[in-house]
Amino acid sequence: MSGEHRLTGHLAAAFTIFIWGITFVSTKILLDVFAPIEILVLRFVIGYIALTLVYPRRMGLRSRTEEMLMMAAGLCGVTLYFLLENIALTYTYASNVGVIISIAPFFTAILAHFFLAGEKLRMNFFIGFLAAIMGIFLISFNGIMVLQLNPIGDLLALLAAGVWAVYSVLTRKISGLGYHTIQTTRRIFFYGILFMLPVLPFFDVNWSLKPLEQPAYLFNLLFLGLLASALCFVTWSLAVKRLGATKTTVYIYLVPVITVATSVLVLQERLTGLAVMGIMLTLLGLVISERQVAPGGNTIAEQTEKIS
Repeated sequence: MSGEHRLTGHLAAAFTIFIWGITFVSTKILLDVFAPIEILVLRFVIGYIALTLVYPRRMGLRSRTEEMLMMAAGLCGVTLYFLLENIALTYTYASNVGVIISIAPFFTAILAHFFLAGEKLRMNFFIGFLAAIMGIFLISFNGIMVLQLNPIGDLLALLAAGVWAVYSVLTRKISGLGYHTIQTTRRIFFYGILFMLPVLPFFDVNWSLKPLEQPAYLFNLLFLGLLASALCFVTWSLAVKRLGATKTTVYIYLVPVITVATSVLVLQERLTGLAVMGIMLTLLGLVISERQVAPGGNTIAEQTEKIS
């Protein structure tokens, strides 16, 4: 793959994570007037409509196997991941969920190693993973060095990380089918919304759209639906196609970094020394994990030195 294609993949992944890293602000604002499941359904319905308008061409799948892949991706990447994460937040601390969700790249690397060609595990990934997790721990707990375990919530967050890993592998497989990325993302959204319907009776919702008469609520919902859902799921799929599941998912390490930066700028929260140290460790972990490795096991730079 050319360097230009890889660069496009890295830019797509970085852009996606940047948007996802600041979605907590919009979600926090919307939670004043909507239940979590309402926000979830509304954002993906908006995303589905937007993708249909942008690329209305009908998608004709060639086999039942391809349809099953789309269904599984919708179930994992939309329904299960967001439901597990939201429910986990009701049982445990947000800091716990933040750290546990960041384990997703590790699960992705393991699954990709066994189920995807050309995505073998390398030592630099594990070194980068350890550095990033240490950094994320410092960012998330911000000086409170006691991890308070909440078994139910923490387990749900762990399941969410595992489900996202499955989604990343499925996305990689779907990207090889030859369909337009918008088409596949739209199909995934369709099944994600479909699988949400059976769980709606278990949540207290009223589906009143009256709050959207206020520009702030309307803007934040459109931000989640159009950017964080429609656009970012497309750019994430593009990144997975260009970089592979493992290298793309590693960008999840940046979510806490962006969240902290947004909190400081928007919510005027204090940036502590430990948080700064955590950000540096997280960025170091990302750089180490993303180092390009040549087929012989050494990095590209090391191989070039040997040749010269």
